[in-house]
Amino acid sequence: MSTPAITPVLVRLKLSLLRNGLRQSGGRKAAYITSAVCALLFAALQLIGLIALRGHAHAESVAVLAVAVLGLGWAVMPLFFPSGDETLDPTRLVMLPLRPRPLVRALLAASLVGIGPVFTLCLLVGSVVAVARGGAAFAVGAVAVVLALLVCVAFARAVAVANVRLLTSRKGRDLAVLSGLVIAIGAQIVNFGAQRLGTSGLGELDPAAEVLGWVPPASAIGAVHAVSEGSYGLALARLALTAGALVALLAFWSRHLTRLMTAPDGSTLPSAESAARERSSTGLGRLLPAGRAGTVMERSLRYVWRDPKTKAAWVTSLAIGLIVPVFNAWQGTGSVYFACFAAGMLGILMYNQFGQDTSAFWMVAMTISSTRDAYVELRARAYALLLITLPYATLVTVLTTAMLGDWRRLPEALGLSFALLGAMLATGAWTSARFPYSIPQEGYKNVAPGQTGLAWISIFGGMMAAALLCAPVIALTIWLNVSADGDDWRSLLLPAGTAYGAALAAAGLKLAAPRTARRLPEILAAVSKG
Repeated sequence: MSTPAITPVLVRLKLSLLRNGLRQSGGRKAAYITSAVCALLFAALQLIGLIALRGHAHAESVAVLAVAVLGLGWAVMPLFFPSGDETLDPTRLVMLPLRPRPLVRALLAASLVGIGPVFTLCLLVGSVVAVARGGAAFAVGAVAVVLALLVCVAFARAVAVANVRLLTSRKGRDLAVLSGLVIAIGAQIVNFGAQRLGTSGLGELDPAAEVLGWVPPASAIGAVHAVSEGSYGLALARLALTAGALVALLAFWSRHLTRLMTAPDGSTLPSAESAARERSSTGLGRLLPAGRAGTVMERSLRYVWRDPKTKAAWVTSLAIGLIVPVFNAWQGTGSVYFACFAAGMLGILMYNQFGQDTSAFWMVAMTISSTRDAYVELRARAYALLLITLPYATLVTVLTTAMLGDWRRLPEALGLSFALLGAMLATGAWTSARFPYSIPQEGYKNVAPGQTGLAWISIFGGMMAAALLCAPVIALTIWLNVSADGDDWRSLLLPAGTAYGAALAAAGLKLAAPRTARRLPEILAAVSKG
């Protein structure tokens, strides 16, 4: 008796999952339809744009880079969006009598159902049309499209199955929070890249395209261009490289799938040795002051390292605070004052200090019985932030100044950065007590439903207030720059800005402490919502 094929079954299963998911609620259906329309519209625009590049001298570079970025997107998609496709988790099928190889074929076919594969197909077809010239090139292009599409899908599946134990755990799902970092940094890189291309032209892409033309799945598009140029040996090598990558990914996928479906899961069981090491680790506490201040600082720093959303906020702020001034300086269009961006990005982390505690804030609230307790709590949280922010802001400012070679402005840039940081610590402490809001621990939202207005008031209102508080230092800096005798006094901006920022921070903490002590029940209710 022959075994029935499971490929049609899993394809129908994928279609049923999509259909049943849309039936859950009208909001989910509207969101899916909207995202599908936007994705397909963008795919159509890319297809038209690539076709319009046909005959352009640098069409191959654009097409190869586009497919390389597409392949990278497929590789990281399971890490940042593990819940986007239920069939990415093969452990759901572990109790069924299925062999790995037929299961790999069936899952590969099921992976071709969805918006992502259609989007990928449009971009691949457009890339082939952009670089192909002649019947032979289009014939090879048809093979290249199939191979590149399968490589993308197999890449995503291989990454997913290799990390499925992590991705289906709570900590693994929290990894998706870091997708905001990828988007933020990627947007900055795209922005600077577009500026550079606008001034230098598409020829800047040629060196990168020559290298990526040998990296699957972009090598498939390189093979089509090679056929158009009459280099059939080169085309065969690149096409064989793409096919070899597909075979290797399928073998990797099959091997890990076999291990996943036959080996027990011990990934979430820490060893006794590691647990004991964790309990005995007191190195951080030894470096901090004794008493409540040190305890609060250690707790805040552990949030930065352990809490996924707090970590994502810190890493994003650190990355963007460095990228903006350094990239502008690298392009020769920046200013040393752009270094204040680092202090500003990290200063935002002082806002909504109690919201990051979520419902656990009740344990903190139990230890606050007076204005003095509230002041020590806020001051220690500010100290924890300064422990990272002060050396980081100094480093970014010095690096930006070195790249621009404008050393005479270093003292005033540092003075402005420290004044801005002090102002944001002051307004952040006050808004944390006046406009607290909850940060959901699950999902991708950073504000609980119904509290968006509070978040806007807290962050943007506090930032505007910080800018106004920094007005005296900004005015002094401008006056010294336009004054004839200003060069002799610029060095004083560093101690003046530092002292002014410290005074602002101290005053803000003093003003926020009594409000925090009085509003503990309201703060607890706000941060525990959602």
